[in-house]
Amino acid sequence: MNPLPEDHEAKLERAIHQTLRALPVRRAPRTLEARVFSELERRAALPWWRQSFAHWPLAARAIFLLGSVAWVKLVLMASVWVMAGFDSTAFAAAFSTPVAWIETTISLARGVADFCSIVFRSIPPLWLYGAAAFVAALYAALFGLGAAAYRTLYVSR
Repeated sequence: MNPLPEDHEAKLERAIHQTLRALPVRRAPRTLEARVFSELERRAALPWWRQSFAHWPLAARAIFLLGSVAWVKLVLMASVWVMAGFDSTAFAAAFSTPVAWIETTISLARGVADFCSIVFRSIPPLWLYGAAAFVAALYAALFGLGAAAYRTLYVSR
């Protein structure tokens, strides 16, 4: 009878694993450690603006992103102005629609915020305290169930 493919694969995996474990550990070149540490020190000594974007201070990243967005907006506006033949009325018409859309969105957000404020103020404070206590109880139950599950599944091993 032929062994199942899963058994054969598991035996092959174990044999390869044992063979690779039996191989001697290869040593790195003697100069590698010194080269790696010198490169790490060189990169750490670089000023922040020469490092990758993720290593920049948060304020510098925010200013860079805002400046980039402003630059893109300026280039788009200039290209529309040039394509309109340097006509200021066409330029104003091209950018009045996005501004009107933004103003509509802001007025809608203000209306929703006002509605939510009115609804929130009409809820009795006792209900809010009860809801906060209910959420705290659910959180405590979740924490307790997680701790019990952890003890059951992992600590007993």
